[in-house]
Amino acid sequence: MTAHTLGQTLVPPDVAGPGPAADLNERVRALVKAELAPLTDAIDKGQTYPADVLRKLGGLGAWSSHLPVDGTADLRAAIAAMSAIGECCGATAFMAWCQDTLAWYVANTDNATLKAYLLDRVASGATLGGTGLSNPMKAFFGIETLKLKGRRVEGGYMVRGTLPWVSNLGPDHLFGTIFELEDKPGETVMFVADCAAKGIVLQACPQFLAMDGTGTFAVHFRDAFIPDALVLAAPAAPFVKKIRAGFILLQAGMAFGVIRDSIAIMKSVRSSLGHINAYLAPEHQPEAFEAMLAEEEAAAMALAATPYDPTDAYWEAVVAARLRLGEAAVAAAHAAMLHCGARGYLKGHRAQRRLREAYFVAIVTPATKQLKKMLSDHKKEAAGQ
Repeated sequence: MTAHTLGQTLVPPDVAGPGPAADLNERVRALVKAELAPLTDAIDKGQTYPADVLRKLGGLGAWSSHLPVDGTADLRAAIAAMSAIGECCGATAFMAWCQDTLAWYVANTDNATLKAYLLDRVASGATLGGTGLSNPMKAFFGIETLKLKGRRVEGGYMVRGTLPWVSNLGPDHLFGTIFELEDKPGETVMFVADCAAKGIVLQACPQFLAMDGTGTFAVHFRDAFIPDALVLAAPAAPFVKKIRAGFILLQAGMAFGVIRDSIAIMKSVRSSLGHINAYLAPEHQPEAFEAMLAEEEAAAMALAATPYDPTDAYWEAVVAARLRLGEAAVAAAHAAMLHCGARGYLKGHRAQRRLREAYFVAIVTPATKQLKKMLSDHKKEAAGQ
């Protein structure tokens, strides 16, 4: 059985057809068309952070469909909604992933106090926020060292250090991240940081190639007090292992949105440039990307149905799927640029925006090179090397 047919058998009818997930997707699409589409250019230029749109999407249920119920979770509707957002704006799809991931952290903690206080707020979009796991995810796979250090004090921890890039933030936002205990090297704690808390300072980042409207800041912890009520897990490692597949798989929505709109761009110039675009390679034609997208969506959705699967084979499949999606997004956006030619090179054309957004899909943690390292390390470990 191929990944494509496997995905077809496992994707529930209500993701694509009548049912709650399809209804969510239609509501998301309507809001995106009415309120996000007019902001896309300003978001891309860093002139607007779409907080109101993100809150309204939360009100529709976009940040809650993937939350666990009775110990099981299904990410497929969340990925589909993120894809719908990404067809319009890759930057906002990234913010959707940040919000979804924060809700994923809170929903999976054993800290009942934290969950009772934050889950409904985050899942509804009343409170916005992000995921500060770029550095920790690199650290856990031997690429960087942890940038935050903490020490135990009465009622919580004092934390210091700097995270260079955390997204979907603002002065009243939250995000999850990890520090290492100063007196116990290797022992880590995952927690929710409140951007409004004393000792936590947001600093604007240098201008990016794209994604400047995503509320991305450097975050400085200057002896910031983290109360026990905001601790997601101590130690952090078992918790990260539980949530890591969801963290990675939810990113599929970003890739699917960029790929689908890249295909639309290719088709949009067929009437005027089809006679010359026919000379591009077969693998650069929209039909080839449509077939690839169907295959990859089926494979990712099959994995997204069981994000708590603890097997090594499942984890390897998740990492491999994410690697393929990053490469596919870049390939599709590249092909869209080739189809558009000089008109796609104009600053205002969405083909060049899609290419810049696609590169982000390939470099956001876990980036293409990290995913390849993760697969290599996994295979070596399986071989006993």
